[in-house]
Amino acid sequence: TLASVLTEGVRNTIGDSRVKVTYEPEYVPAVPPAMPDIPLEQLAAMIKATVRVEVLDGNMAYLKIQHIIGEEMAQKVGPMLLEYIWDKILPTSAMILDFRSAISGEISGIPYIVSYYTDAEPQIHIDSVYDRTLDITTELWSMPTLLGKRYGTSKPLIILTSKNTLGVAEDVAYCLQNLKRATIVGENTAGGTVKIDKIRVGDTDFYVSVPSAKSINPITGKSWEIYGVAPDVSVPAEDALDTAIAIIQLRAE
Repeated sequence: TLASVLTEGVRNTIGDSRVKVTYEPEYVPAVPPAMPDIPLEQLAAMIKATVRVEVLDGNMAYLKIQHIIGEEMAQKVGPMLLEYIWDKILPTSAMILDFRSAISGEISGIPYIVSYYTDAEPQIHIDSVYDRTLDITTELWSMPTLLGKRYGTSKPLIILTSKNTLGVAEDVAYCLQNLKRATIVGENTAGGTVKIDKIRVGDTDFYVSVPSAKSINPITGKSWEIYGVAPDVSVPAEDALDTAIAIIQLRAE
């Protein structure tokens, strides 16, 4: 109860819905296992559990992603990703990228996804991330070389969003939207952040979750954080897929 009251008080004071106070007597900080300790088969199973790929009628690719993997994992499971996902959807004439349930991801995965929908040259400055704890700004640029072929810049790309779309997925959607490469269909996103730190309050069992990094888009000079990414076509999340299919069909006609 006290944690809820503190959360409400802090949010009302600073106007940031991402800050949260929790009481967790049993909390143990998660330590991600080192990449070499995870068998390739297990990594493959993890990715398949968070990705759905399908070719719809009309030669449209449908790719649903719940977690955006980072650079290290992409390097390790790249050949499997090509076989299981990319080779299936590369020949399609349009793509629907479903981020409606995407709630987690790695910052290093942002250039990977964006680059598949841009040209190799010239390189594009797609985002800048300021890390408050390190006082460092990291520029994210499109990648000149990728594993496998690019989807290209001419075929229609629609990204589906919901009020639950959170964090790194919001960043990818905002980048592609402002590069005029993708049309966003669905709901305004959650307005999260690219990085959250969980800080223990003294020797208590109270913790404060607080954003520790900020995304600043080089095109708009603004951030999608707190306010979320506004869709180009606003519809309820459950209607977003049908709307996207209708838009692609209309463009084809």
